[in-house]
Amino acid sequence: MRDSKNGTRRPTIKDIARESGYSKTSVSFAFNNPSRISEKTRDQILKTADRLGYIPNPMARNFSLQRHLSIGFLLPQMVQYSLKNPYTLEVIAGIGGVCEKMGYTLTIIPPLHKSLALAVRNAAVDGLITLGSQIDSDIITVMQTRLLPFVMIDGPSDEKTSSIYIAEEEAAYTQMKIALDYGHRKIAIIGLASATFAIDEVSESVSAKRMQGYHRALREQGLDFTNVTTMVSECSLEDGRQAGRSILALPSLPTCVVTMSDIVAIGCITAFREAGISVPDQISVVGFDNIEEASTITPALTTIDQPATEKGRMGAKVLFSMIDGTEEEPVHHLIEHRLIVRDSLAPR
Repeated sequence: MRDSKNGTRRPTIKDIARESGYSKTSVSFAFNNPSRISEKTRDQILKTADRLGYIPNPMARNFSLQRHLSIGFLLPQMVQYSLKNPYTLEVIAGIGGVCEKMGYTLTIIPPLHKSLALAVRNAAVDGLITLGSQIDSDIITVMQTRLLPFVMIDGPSDEKTSSIYIAEEEAAYTQMKIALDYGHRKIAIIGLASATFAIDEVSESVSAKRMQGYHRALREQGLDFTNVTTMVSECSLEDGRQAGRSILALPSLPTCVVTMSDIVAIGCITAFREAGISVPDQISVVGFDNIEEASTITPALTTIDQPATEKGRMGAKVLFSMIDGTEEEPVHHLIEHRLIVRDSLAPR
């Protein structure tokens, strides 16, 4: 094989074997399965390879191992939204840290031609981690047909599928209840883009569970969704700012905004500040996620803490145990959440 840059022939395993005096099998073990040879033998082979300028062909290596040495992270939204949400990035950071320790790469998989199922069908990975509730039966069928192990983070409840999650309904109930306990009754709720505000909705999605929690807290005060302002937003700073502007355009300003996403809450605070509206003196804001920015914005954001990095780390550990065959039955990990009260919430 010729080097495309200088026209010289690229060194091969055969060249390393000849120069080092070891067999091609030993050379292959040095790169792919070093436990099969002595440390001294491996060091000598690697020194020879380095002197010759040899770089293993990853496709050939993966073919010999019958693995891609990569796991996939299925983005919950289009790239332009997913990578603008700090919560998603923190989940990715947790997954990536485990991948690095295991010697795997992490492949970010956005929808292909707007189809998640098509993206999964073409993904060159050994397993998948999904985030959010945008995982329908078609996607699960593709993963099962390919015999791809997968783990759902924040996905719909399924006893047959390994999952990492928090008690979404209880967390949302706690989030709404603190606003109500502070005396707020004129409330605006900003749901995730997939959210609906049907009280009788039967769904296992994150949005539906949070809605159930909100409704339970409101009902305890003799209220329901007809008594509050409701809207939805993508999880990005700019979409949060737009939601904030929409709230400012209402005939009567709410006294508190409750959001399903910290980055949306921060966008609202930014829009309010730009309009000269003081938080929390004129309007309170409560978020959900406890991303890093929640504690650094002024005023600091009252929010529900769900440890995103730990979710990613736990999801990756479960997936690798499935890939290695040490975990055959579905695993379900409930991650603790907690309410963090900061300066963005004040009594009505």
